[in-house]
Amino acid sequence: MSTFADPHLFISGNLALNFIGTAQERRTTFIDRLTSDDELAEWTTAAGILDTEPDCVGALTRAVKLREATWRLMLATLDGEPAADADRRLVNRHAHDSPPVLTLRADGSVHRSGTLDSALAAVARSAIELLGSPDRDRIKECGRDACTRLYIDTSRGGSRRWCDMAVCGNRAKSKAFRARNTEPAG
Repeated sequence: MSTFADPHLFISGNLALNFIGTAQERRTTFIDRLTSDDELAEWTTAAGILDTEPDCVGALTRAVKLREATWRLMLATLDGEPAADADRRLVNRHAHDSPPVLTLRADGSVHRSGTLDSALAAVARSAIELLGSPDRDRIKECGRDACTRLYIDTSRGGSRRWCDMAVCGNRAKSKAFRARNTEPAG
């Protein structure tokens, strides 16, 4: 069973971490929420990077490579290990592309336009800004066994354990409750 029914759940506190979250349960069932060019295009607008879905034909593999390189960079940070040069170079290459163009409209709203490359540049820049900031020390992995979502712990004492209380927190607490209240057989 999937951790998240909604493929567009933006709970990680950072664009790059939310992009990484399109792959779930990485150490068990591995559920990929980006399995087509159309899903990738839809994600860019659901994430608020662009207002109109970009042309993503043939771009899924490139986007997934960025997602996985970003995942490995974040894990290296969590583990206190050096980042792999190839992953760092890939993220840096994407960050060099032009970001989405922002236009202020007469009504005060903002229009976000660009290509898939500009959307991926925004993801890469988000990763770089996070990894280069003091907030990198607040990156955590969800404490529920099956979940591998990364998030920024913004709790006062840095004691947040789950990516989302409504999903993983409730499941973990329910599992613990059942374990405490189940009588041993025999």
